Amino acid sequence: MGGLRFIDLFAGLGGFHQALDRLGHECVFASELDPLLAALYERNFGIKPVGDIRKAYVEVPAHDILCAGFPCQPFSKAGEQLGFECPQWGDLFEYVVKILEQHNPTY
Repeated sequence: MGGLRFIDLFAGLGGFHQALDRLGHECVFASELDPLLAALYERNFGIKPVGDIRKAYVEVPAHDILCAGFPCQPFSKAGEQLGFECPQWGDLFEYVVKILEQHNPTY
């Protein structure tokens, strides 16, 4: 089997990217809102992540694997536990679903 194409949403430092790259797969899109993390990701992997996925989800190309390490703070026991009602991050899961519906990746 040849390499698969993956996207790396809420990429952080690129843990998903590093693992899938080592398995021979290709990252075709990344998103990371934090400017410091985005700069490190670009430096480490040569891909400049888009910023806010809420503004860029229509730019996502075809892919086989969707990776999404979306912020857990709204759901964590250590946080305020606002879940999907969190005004800052609560809607991000909706964008993962939109991308899944639009592209229907294999994994």
